[in-house]
Amino acid sequence: MKADLKKETATYTAPRGRFAIVTVPALQFLMIDGHGDPNTSPVYEDAVTTIFPVAYTVKFLSKGDLGRDYSVMPLEALWWSDDMASFTSARDKSHWNWTLMNLVPDWITPAHLATACGTVARKGGAPLLEDVRLERLDEGLSVQTLHVGPYDDEGPVLDAMHNEFIPARSLRMTGKHHEIYLSDFRRTPASRLKTILRQPVEGADA
Repeated sequence: MKADLKKETATYTAPRGRFAIVTVPALQFLMIDGHGDPNTSPVYEDAVTTIFPVAYTVKFLSKGDLGRDYSVMPLEALWWSDDMASFTSARDKSHWNWTLMNLVPDWITPAHLATACGTVARKGGAPLLEDVRLERLDEGLSVQTLHVGPYDDEGPVLDAMHNEFIPARSLRMTGKHHEIYLSDFRRTPASRLKTILRQPVEGADA
């Protein structure tokens, strides 16, 4: 039976139009780091071009060699900047740092990733293959919401999350801003894009 990681992980759903406080379990991802405006940075494009061939090759290796099939998950990214206003009011994307991610099951090991990368290398077309790593992320307590619409319309939502909802509940931001792209931007009109916006937090007195 094919595992559906999205259905098995409750935090891959979020309410639209309001913020929810959730506890995100520790999860394992393929990751690639970079910096700069995702709309213009060739490194960002190279990262997207690389991560999905690796993700699908890992999936088919798992199915063929381990007898354990699963659905490839959507693209995700961590975002951070020295000035968090670059995500809300300023929206200066040239200052953004990012980590592109793709969730994989816990049974995938570094050895499986190495085998998959070898297969992808022989086929070519994955320019950042040497930068792909396997890493666990434990975000824990977090605030999240579902944003529907263009990515550039996220600013007011994040401003409300960061500067109103979180401090009003005696919380403070701890980890990196996290986005889960539930829609394929290549096939979905901007007005219908669905994105989970997440911010790890902790108690203000922690």
